Amino acid sequence: MTDIIFLAVPASAIIALAFAFFFFKQMMRESEGNDTMRQIAGYVRVGAMSYLKQQYKVVFIVFMVLALLFSLMAYFGVQNPWVPFAFLSGGFFSGLAGFFGMKTATYASARTAHAASKSLNQGLQIAFRSGAVMGLVVVGLALVDISAWYWVLDYFIDDNEPGHKLIIVTTTMLTFGMGASTQALFARVGGGIYTKAADVGADLVGKVEAGIPEDDPRNPATIADNVGDNVGDVAGMGADLYESYCGSILATAALGASAFALNPEMQLKAVFAPMLIAAAGVLLSILGILLVKTHENADMKQLMSALNRGVNLSSLLTALAVYGILYGIELHNWLGLSSAVVCGLIAGIIIGQGAEYYTSHSYRPTQKIAESSATGPATVIISGLGIGMISTALPVMTIGAAIMASFLCAIEFDVQHLLSAENLSLGLYGIGIAAVGMLSTLGITLATDAYGPIADNAGGNAEMSGLGQEVRKRTDALDALGNTTAATGKGFAIGSAALTALVLLASYIEEIRIGLLRLGQTTLTFTHGDSIATQQAGFIDFMNYYQVSLMNPKVLIGMFLGSMMAFVFCGLTMNAVGRAAQKMVEEVRRQFRDIKGILEGSAKPDYARCVEISTQSAQREMLLPSVLALLVPTLTGVVFGVAGVMGLLIGGLSTGFVLAIFMANAGGAWDNAKKYVEEGHLGGKGSDAHKACVVGDTVGDPFKDTSGPSLNILIKLMSMVAIVMAGLTSAWSLF
Repeated sequence: MTDIIFLAVPASAIIALAFAFFFFKQMMRESEGNDTMRQIAGYVRVGAMSYLKQQYKVVFIVFMVLALLFSLMAYFGVQNPWVPFAFLSGGFFSGLAGFFGMKTATYASARTAHAASKSLNQGLQIAFRSGAVMGLVVVGLALVDISAWYWVLDYFIDDNEPGHKLIIVTTTMLTFGMGASTQALFARVGGGIYTKAADVGADLVGKVEAGIPEDDPRNPATIADNVGDNVGDVAGMGADLYESYCGSILATAALGASAFALNPEMQLKAVFAPMLIAAAGVLLSILGILLVKTHENADMKQLMSALNRGVNLSSLLTALAVYGILYGIELHNWLGLSSAVVCGLIAGIIIGQGAEYYTSHSYRPTQKIAESSATGPATVIISGLGIGMISTALPVMTIGAAIMASFLCAIEFDVQHLLSAENLSLGLYGIGIAAVGMLSTLGITLATDAYGPIADNAGGNAEMSGLGQEVRKRTDALDALGNTTAATGKGFAIGSAALTALVLLASYIEEIRIGLLRLGQTTLTFTHGDSIATQQAGFIDFMNYYQVSLMNPKVLIGMFLGSMMAFVFCGLTMNAVGRAAQKMVEEVRRQFRDIKGILEGSAKPDYARCVEISTQSAQREMLLPSVLALLVPTLTGVVFGVAGVMGLLIGGLSTGFVLAIFMANAGGAWDNAKKYVEEGHLGGKGSDAHKACVVGDTVGDPFKDTSGPSLNILIKLMSMVAIVMAGLTSAWSLF
C-alpha cells in the first residue's frame, strides 16, 4: 500500500513539469513588441546562452575529474560504487533546471515590457508566471530525480539485514546532492561575478560619471547588465534551490531510515513522508501561482500583497494537507511531526517577511538609508551596514525557535529525556521534516524570486526601446517589487540552507557508520574500554567515540576553519567582482572616449565587447573560491578526522548563515533606497541624494547578488563534500 502511495511523488513531478510547459507556451504566445524590443531581447538571449555554454564547459571538466576520483575511491573500497553516477546525475539536473529557467526568462522580458504598455496587471502576470516556470521546473526535475534513484537503488541494492537496506538506499541517494551543490556553486559564483561586474561598470560610468539613466542604450555595459541578471539571479538561483530542495528531502529520508531502523514498516513510511509532503506542496504551489493578480495603479504594498496572497495560501493549504498525509500513512507520532512541518513553514514566512521589512522602501529601515544620503555616500554605506547587521536578529531567532519547536514536536515533548538516543534520532528527523516544510512550497516561492530579474530586464528593455514614461513607471514598480522579492527569496534560501545543513550534519554521522562497516569495523571501542556494535550505535555514541566536544582542540580548530571559510569565500568573490568591474569601467570609459557620438545617440556602443569582458572574468574568477569549497572539507577530514569535520561544518553553518543574511539584506536595502529616491523623493533622479544612493547600491551589488547568495551554497556544499568523503575520513586521518 505504501509503495502505491509513493506514486504520488513522480505524478506530482509530471504535473509540475506540465504546468511549467503550459506557462512557457502561454508566455511565448504573447507579443515581444516592436522591432527594437525584439532586437534588444535577442542580444540578451544570445549573451546569456553564450555565457552558459562557456560555464558548462568548465563545469564539465571539473565534474569529470571528480567523478574519476570517486570511481577510484570506490575501486579501493572507501566509497559506495553508486556515488560517481549519483554525483553526475545531481549536477546534470541542477544545471538543467537553471538552463530551462534562464531560457524562459530571456524570452519573457520583452513580452513583460510590451504587456506593461497595456496594464500593470498584464505585466505582472507574464513576469510572475514566467518566473513560475523556474519554480515548477526545479521541483518537477527534483522529484523526477528522487523517484528514479529510489526505484533504481531499491531494485539493485540487496541487503538481507532488516532495516539496513533503506539506510544504504537513502544515504546513497543523498550523495547526488554534492553534484547539485557543485553545479549550483559554479552557477551562483560565476553568474554573480558576471552580473555585478556589468552592473557596477554600468552604474559607475553611466549614472555617476556620464549622468545618463539606468538601462540607457547609450551605455555599452547595459546589455551585459541585463544578461547578468539572467545568468546570476535565474540560472544561479534555480541551481541553488534545486540542491536545497533535494538535500532537505533526502537528508530527512536518511534520518527517517535511521530513526526507525528496528521497525521496517514504519521505516518505509518515514522515508516516504518528506517526499509525499513535497509532492503535496507542488500541487498547492500551482494553485497559489494561479491566484496572483493585481489592479491598475497598485502601489508597492498592494503589489507585494498580491504575491503574498499566493504564497501564504499555498503555505496554509500545505500545512493542512500535511496533517492528512501523515495521518493517512499512519506515521509514528503523525500529529507531532505534522506540527514540525508547520514550524518550518511558519519560519520560512517569518524570514521572508523580515527580509521584506528590512529591504522594501515601503518601510522605515530602507527609507532611513535613503534619508542618510543628505550627507553623502559615506553615511549611506554606514547606514546600510548597520541595517544589514540588525536585520540578522529576526532570522537567527526564528531558525533557533524552529529548530527547538520541531525537535520537541517530534519527541512528543519528552523534555525529561531530551537527549536520549531514541529522542535524538526522532528530534533530528523532526528538524529535517521542518526543513522540508519550509521548502515544500518552493514552486511558488522560487517563482517570486525568478520574477525579479524578468521584471528588471523588462524595465531595461522599455528604457532602451523608448516606450514612454507611463510604461517605464509600471516597469519600475514591477522592478522595485522584484528587488524586494529577490531579497525575500534570498532570505528564504539562506534560512532553508541553515536547516538543511543542520540535518546534513546528522546524515554525515550515518555516512561515517556505513564507511566503518564497509571497512569491516563492526564495533566501536571507547577510551574507557566499553564497546558497542557499530550498527547499533547512536549519535551520542559516535560523538563519544570521536570525542566531539568543545574541549577537543580538533573540534575547536575545525570551528575556526569553518568561520574563516565564510569570510575568505566572501572576500574572494567580492575581490573578483571588484577586478571584473574595474575592467568593465575602463572599457565603458574607453568607448565613451573613442567612439564618437555615443552620448549624442548618433553612434552605437560595442555591447558585445562588454559581454565578452564579463564572460571571461566570471569564468576565470569563479574557479578559486569554488575549488576551495571542495578542498577544505576534504583536507580537514584527512588532517583532523571526524571531530575536525564536525567543527568545520558547525563553524561554517553558524557564521555563514548570519553573514549571508547580513549581506543579502544590506544589499537589498541599498538597492531599494536608490529606487526610493528615483521615485521622486529627496530630490529624485540626478540629485546629490540620488548619486549618493547609487554609490551605496554599487557597494551592495556584490553583497546581495554574489557573495551573500553563494554562502548558503557554501555551507551545504561543505556538508555534502564531507558526506561523500566520509569513507576516506573514516579510513584514515593524520590526528
